[in-house]
Amino acid sequence: MTTRLPILRVRTDYGDDYGGVVARDGLIICFFMHRSHGEVVHAVWRALQTYRRAIPHQALGWYTDHNGDYQPLDDKGEKFIQEELRDCRWPYRSSHTLEEHCNTVGGYNFEYEGYWRDGTRFMYDEDPTCAVSFTLPTEYLVEHGPKGVHALARELARELPFSFGYVSFALVAPHGLWFAGRKTVVELRDRYLGLDIYRLGATSRHIGTQARGAYWLTFLGLPLLGRLGGFEVLQRRLRFPDVSLETLPPLEGQRVLVTLGEWPEVIDTTKQERPSPQLLALGSLLEPFLYMERSGWFSFFADDVADTRRWIRRFCP
Repeated sequence: MTTRLPILRVRTDYGDDYGGVVARDGLIICFFMHRSHGEVVHAVWRALQTYRRAIPHQALGWYTDHNGDYQPLDDKGEKFIQEELRDCRWPYRSSHTLEEHCNTVGGYNFEYEGYWRDGTRFMYDEDPTCAVSFTLPTEYLVEHGPKGVHALARELARELPFSFGYVSFALVAPHGLWFAGRKTVVELRDRYLGLDIYRLGATSRHIGTQARGAYWLTFLGLPLLGRLGGFEVLQRRLRFPDVSLETLPPLEGQRVLVTLGEWPEVIDTTKQERPSPQLLALGSLLEPFLYMERSGWFSFFADDVADTRRWIRRFCP
């Protein structure tokens, strides 16, 4: 069985004169690690090398410097990323992005938000958590199949001390660039319930050890897994033919991957599609542990937090 994923391109609400594509269809592989930057950065660096070996050569061609300007990822750029990411000694935050293109959104992107949890915090950071994401174009899923994506996600997870992670069909948009086309994004959000829309920087500031939602692939680590009741409770609550549960090395019993079906769910409401029972069951299980978004994402009014919270809980009872 295969699932046809829609081709999505989002441009700015202000016309092509103000920029090109700000979001496109793809997959996101994302992990949250409730540790300080210094404790996770070497694992993140190794995971980045794993990701780069899995994608086309030179698929990541650009990085952003300290001023937020795009620079080519040449030998000088490689040295910059290695020194600034792996050897960063900033007292508060380490933030880095590698992208496929500099003038439009491509399918291959890497984002990292690292925090020194024992250092100075900004006043709006309640529980900052190191976060990393790797994106893939939908074409990668078509070429390698869901098993290829599943294998890559597991290999990335091996390196990372995550509390929560996931893989989902998504609007790929580094830096949360989709916000420039939020009128179209809201339409897509309401049509495709399985479409993930993310802002890594915003979420990492306060997610702590909570969950972000229920997804095609959901990674659960400590302490969140313990709060859910452990592997045995997951087995009991997720008894569905299309659900698989597996413990992950090297810490079997402390890290679990929940897989909901062979392909990610799109859930096109215009076709009267509904979330699967297993997706709703996982959403119900995670609901008490979902984080509370502090800002409105989709409205033209920045304080419309309730709308964002409703969307995050769309698979909860």
